[in-house]
Amino acid sequence: MPTALVTGATAGIGAAFARRLASDGFDLVLLARDTARLEQAAEEYRAAHGVAVEVLSADLATEDGIAAAERRAAAGVDLLVNNAGFGQHDTFLKTPLAAELDMLKVHCEAVLRLTHAALPGMIDRGRGGVINVASVAAFFSRGTYGATKIWVVNFSESVEQDIAGNGVHVMALCPGWVHTEFHERSHMDKSAVPDFMWLDADTLVAAAVRDFRRGVGVSVPDIKYKALVGLSKAIPRGLSSRISARSGRRYE
Repeated sequence: MPTALVTGATAGIGAAFARRLASDGFDLVLLARDTARLEQAAEEYRAAHGVAVEVLSADLATEDGIAAAERRAAAGVDLLVNNAGFGQHDTFLKTPLAAELDMLKVHCEAVLRLTHAALPGMIDRGRGGVINVASVAAFFSRGTYGATKIWVVNFSESVEQDIAGNGVHVMALCPGWVHTEFHERSHMDKSAVPDFMWLDADTLVAAAVRDFRRGVGVSVPDIKYKALVGLSKAIPRGLSSRISARSGRRYE
């Protein structure tokens, strides 16, 4: 059976990926910080789908956590889903510097190092791929979060170009607002987000898997978010930044 490594696997988009991949017959390596939730999820997937599930308790904001994940990725996986991440509810100067640096480590350094660890084995086998979870926030000027997510998009596109022709695919996934624990954990106000803008995590992942199999480089599931991203490219950068600032830190 193919094996998928999913980071941030116990909740939200990561859990939705784990559910979908287990149902598709993937053995799983689930990475998150909460060991108890990891073990519970692993038992559920084993019972429901008969797949093998490893758990890796690691904090990707730490060197030890990234190194442990790196070792497992290098040992061989067929699909890597770099999903772990978090948001900030305040502005740059009001956010502790340590939290900003942790965001860079989780959103950028971990993504880079795990991708670098996983790809050589995939290329040797001539199959496999990486899904790096970014955000529609990548297309707007909105704090360190948006900056890290546009890095993920650019990084994914660059690596995809580097490995073209090797049977391996790298895709950036850019979701909009999704019903997950993300916003509560980040202490974000969700009240101003219209109901129609919210996406279901399982539906999002189904669209992402379709795009990945089709070889899409940057996946923006849902027509309204495709339109939003298109609009962001069509209007002047300064106006886009002002609109983003007024909307607050509500991107996922």
